[in-house]
Amino acid sequence: MVNVSKLKGKIIERNTTQEALAKDIGIDKSTFYRKMKQNGSFSIQEVNLIVSSLSLSKDEALSIFFSEIVA
Repeated sequence: MVNVSKLKGKIIERNTTQEALAKDIGIDKSTFYRKMKQNGSFSIQEVNLIVSSLSLSKDEALSIFFSEIVA
């Protein structure tokens, strides 16, 4: 499960927007928003592009894309 809150935080931290990130990874902004609303249902390729685009460290990527949220 993707930690969407952390991903949004990193997008802001990197001084960019969800629209710019969507364009950077080659998907429509509406598709990006839909995937974010669906708890980050990104493909492996999209995850790799997001990690690269945001220059995420290995630990940052793991904490965002492989988080286990316990209620």
